[in-house]
Amino acid sequence: MKKLATRAATLAVALSASAAWAADPASSQPVGVVGLSASATAEVTKDLLSVALTTTREGTEAAQVQAQLKQALDAALAEAKKAAKPGQIDVQTGNFSLFPRYTNKGVINGWQGTAELLVEGRDIPGIAKLTGRITTLTIGRVGTNLSREQREKVESDLTAQAISAYRAKAAEYAKHFGYTGYVIREVNVGSNDQVAYAAPMVRAKSAMAGQADEGLPVELGKGTVVVNVNGTVQMTK
Repeated sequence: MKKLATRAATLAVALSASAAWAADPASSQPVGVVGLSASATAEVTKDLLSVALTTTREGTEAAQVQAQLKQALDAALAEAKKAAKPGQIDVQTGNFSLFPRYTNKGVINGWQGTAELLVEGRDIPGIAKLTGRITTLTIGRVGTNLSREQREKVESDLTAQAISAYRAKAAEYAKHFGYTGYVIREVNVGSNDQVAYAAPMVRAKSAMAGQADEGLPVELGKGTVVVNVNGTVQMTK
């Protein structure tokens, strides 16, 4: 009986508290909380060039096509390795594929394959010249971006600016609402790397021996990096 009485008393207290909250739900809500956001933006010259060089071969025999692709790729790789410098000119093989061709009756009548070499780095003139010295592959695609080092440096500076702007906003809002200060409740910081601008100028590379050393014309252009800060602050008296 004693245990039942204790449980009944506990239940009564819980119901009483629940009823009080239902009667005045606003009393449990935080007062003087405001949501804020701030950002900092910088336009940055892109410093990383990526070039994919590729070739396609076809024939009646799979082994023959594969051998031709390997020969073309080996020659390009040997030339690229002469110029390779870690972080400045990085070289690696890309897609290497071989697949059959079919007639409209579903019968295999030949083979076609593709080989790819990827060159990337911050030595823009060096990469541009290298593409002109590789004669067994042609330029498939070109991309420009910010290097990791450049992006981290820019984001670090912008983060400090965005946080400073956020704090200034918080102090200003608190003053306008009649408070003397504020305390940060929660805050989120994130970057938005907007560097996917127009592709650089690319001139189709001639296979003629007289133009084999012609370099790739490149205009890196600029991209925009944005750091956003948002969250809520508790204004204080």
